[in-house]
Amino acid sequence: MDSFLSFRDNPAPSRFFPAGFPMNVAPITLVKRAAPVDNASQRWSTAEVEALFELPFADLMFRAQQVHRQHHDPNVIQLSTLLSIKTGGCSEDCGYCSQSARHEQVERERLVDVDTVVTAASAAKARGASRFCMGAAWRGPKDADLDVVIDMVKAVKALDMETCVTLGMLKDGQAERLKEAGLNYYNHNIDTAPEHYSSVITSHSQADRFDTLEKARAAGLKLCCGGIVGMGESRRGRAAMIATLACMAPPPDSVPINNLVRIPGTPLAAVPPIDPFEFARTIAAARITMPSSMVRLSAGREDMSDELQALCFMAGANSIFYGDKLLTAENAEAARDEALFARLGLSAAV
Repeated sequence: MDSFLSFRDNPAPSRFFPAGFPMNVAPITLVKRAAPVDNASQRWSTAEVEALFELPFADLMFRAQQVHRQHHDPNVIQLSTLLSIKTGGCSEDCGYCSQSARHEQVERERLVDVDTVVTAASAAKARGASRFCMGAAWRGPKDADLDVVIDMVKAVKALDMETCVTLGMLKDGQAERLKEAGLNYYNHNIDTAPEHYSSVITSHSQADRFDTLEKARAAGLKLCCGGIVGMGESRRGRAAMIATLACMAPPPDSVPINNLVRIPGTPLAAVPPIDPFEFARTIAAARITMPSSMVRLSAGREDMSDELQALCFMAGANSIFYGDKLLTAENAEAARDEALFARLGLSAAV
């Protein structure tokens, strides 16, 4: 199993690491999102990130808020919408995923057509979303399928929306084609700490993921790269995941932090849930170590209280997925989000 240390010694991912390492509520207000302040990459060790986790909760939140306010508007949240464009039948064995053919819990569907995507993206924009993400359950896209995805990207870009896709592992030349089509972000998460990776996924290595991330970045795409917490990892494992992300040079432009959705029939269905305060600590650690990045409060919001989500916004999360579904998992209802934004005085970025 490759480790974070071996990544630093391996020239393949050198671009990433420094040398040597309907309710009766007001609609969500839309506000133009200011460009984040640029920030030089800092090398963070796992021990240093773990020390952040160990701070008294109020101290950690205060520090995260200070960093957040230096780089972002603390009262503006970007709304993103995620659509599954090809569901089920994936050959990989990711232990958290309902779309793996090895423990499939969803009905398989073919790649949707471009008109379906345009309809969904238009509806998302009408509800206030400024970012539209498309996900396909593949190990990696075939060139013929990529042709269709490229048409989807072009169609969503024509709606003046930020675009992101997650298609699995890319072959040579595919990232360049996506960039030429106008794609903004490529999502490919590292999922968990290097030392915990083989406990979650065995059909590919974390190094394989860095290979795709390198292809995307070399093509000029922005990276959307984060992970999942609550998969049985230790606090040190969560710190190692954050340190791995933060030490990419530069860190990912977009960092989704997912709380495991325990789906019946998947290998991780019985893993105990993470403590809510520990989840908020993870958001805060991501914000402190990656000041300029968009920290995205992603999967698992359906089961989060409004109070926990408010803590996550205070900790530095400045994006959510908006809509009733995330690929195949349920998401917090849009009307609930609108009510929460009204209660907290938050506005949506445009």
